[in-house]
Amino acid sequence: MNINKSTGEILRENREKKGLLLRQVAAKLDIDTAILSKIERSERKATKEQIIKLAGILDLKEEDLLVHYLSEKIVYEIKDEKLGQKALKVAEQKIKYINKKNA
Repeated sequence: MNINKSTGEILRENREKKGLLLRQVAAKLDIDTAILSKIERSERKATKEQIIKLAGILDLKEEDLLVHYLSEKIVYEIKDEKLGQKALKVAEQKIKYINKKNA
């Protein structure tokens, strides 16, 4: 998966490669076509559940698509923060600590 592409761009490219129409995929997700169009244009964020369903519909590796989706959420949350990268490193350490503690 190209890390320089948005999740929406990846979804659109793969939907088009499979020859699926927006309305077909939207129906499988049980959402309006306009909402899926906005997700593909990165004007709206998909939910985690929608990403999981889209991975199945578009024959994408669920783990890869989820990692891309989650990383994008993090990036957009901290991208304008002066200390964003430093905070990200601390967060990574915290995650390791919490996971070790809960193991």
